[in-house]
Amino acid sequence: MIILLQTVQLERDKTEDEEEEEEERRKWRIASPISSVSLSVKRDGITSLSWSSSLPNLKISANTSILSAPTLNRNQGFVVQAAWTRRSRSEAEKKPNRKSWKQKTDMYMRPFLLNVFFSKRFVHAKVMHRGTSKVVSVATTNARDLRNTLPSLIDNNACKVIGTLIAERSKEADVFAMSYELKKNERVEGRLAIILDTIQESGIIFVP
Repeated sequence: MIILLQTVQLERDKTEDEEEEEEERRKWRIASPISSVSLSVKRDGITSLSWSSSLPNLKISANTSILSAPTLNRNQGFVVQAAWTRRSRSEAEKKPNRKSWKQKTDMYMRPFLLNVFFSKRFVHAKVMHRGTSKVVSVATTNARDLRNTLPSLIDNNACKVIGTLIAERSKEADVFAMSYELKKNERVEGRLAIILDTIQESGIIFVP
């Protein structure tokens, strides 16, 4: 009689344990579906699996951190930097010798540059190739033939003569287009305007 009661009590304990294990497996399935497949529950020497309960001697365990989806850092791999952007002031201060796109290509887009200089006694003008620093044509009122023929070496008539000579000598060197860069606080007026207008009237094109 005592043995029969003990066996009944053991069966009740087993059924209660199985119900508790089933309840825990349900909780694990709801919480994390990945870990419910691989996590094993051991109680009273009995190993039970969610999908392999028919294999009582098989022990399968896995690290849930490996199976979990990797967390990607948003700062890595998702930042696309523009190739051609305007430099900020801090970057320009760090690299002051770095040339801009215009500075790199300007000597090829406008290779011939006109320089005009007015002194107290003479007027000088020259056309120079920017890439090679070669002087293409020069005209000045300080030349011997102009000093003896012109009544004044700095008036408007002298500026017209200088413009005409620069245009003729540039054409002889196969230069039909040039550019002129204004200096700081300089305007195209007065004697400078006379020289530029004379050169343009002689058939030379000014590239802006």
